[in-house]
Amino acid sequence: MAHYLTRVESALPQAEAFAYMADFANARFWDPSVSEARRVGEGPIGIGSAFDLVARFAGRDVPLRYEIVEYDSPRRVVLEARRPRFVSKDTVTVESAGNGSVVHYDATLAFGGLGRLFDPVMQRIFNRVGARATLGMQTALNP
Repeated sequence: MAHYLTRVESALPQAEAFAYMADFANARFWDPSVSEARRVGEGPIGIGSAFDLVARFAGRDVPLRYEIVEYDSPRRVVLEARRPRFVSKDTVTVESAGNGSVVHYDATLAFGGLGRLFDPVMQRIFNRVGARATLGMQTALNP
């Protein structure tokens, strides 16, 4: 399993930072590996909300449908994308900090079957992708 954990300080209050990160269509603005991202459906964001993304990973464009599986506004949101060979799980936790907030981003990419043999290589790729996304989050969360 590939794993990436980061922490970003934000000038935004907790509720604003949470709303921005929970709307996963915004990933196209802070994650350079995401070329497309849009929300599926309408209504308030919460459990069951879905987002279609196209992410560039290991030299390929990979379409993903993320769904919110846990939602505790303005504190925590968990999104999952399932494909035949892997599951991507992103957990965003936001806490208040002075006039702003701190965003904790925890991402895992779990491969099934023989795909697990590639975990060490995937971890290196995931670290590079995560580091670029962290820089993007720092910019997006500090307007």
